[in-house]
Amino acid sequence: MIFSEMLSFDDIKKEPFIIQNIRWELQPKDLMEPKYTTTGEGVKVREPIKGYVFYIDTTDEKPMLFLMRHTAVDYAETLAQINEIPQEMLRGAVEENKAGVYFNMYPINKSVEGWLKRELGIKE
Repeated sequence: MIFSEMLSFDDIKKEPFIIQNIRWELQPKDLMEPKYTTTGEGVKVREPIKGYVFYIDTTDEKPMLFLMRHTAVDYAETLAQINEIPQEMLRGAVEENKAGVYFNMYPINKSVEGWLKRELGIKE
């Protein structure tokens, strides 16, 4: 990990670069897809993914919201754990996105996205 410790939500709020480069459309599964796949037409190369992605982890008893940084060379690291979000909101996202689970990682839903955007001061 490049950072010596996890960032707080307040740290993220103070980093315009992170906020401007959040990839709201990506899901954990998108990040784990192979870079190269063989198709009937030859080798298909996945577009580079870089930016910041929120995801919900359910490895522990309760769901937790995290922010991951992903680079164009497929390096990823979890930067922050967001403890300020209401648990019932995370549980709702997990329930809604059961089909999108990937190694105990769930995508966020529109409710969580809206909460994050409000807290980060992002205008839609």
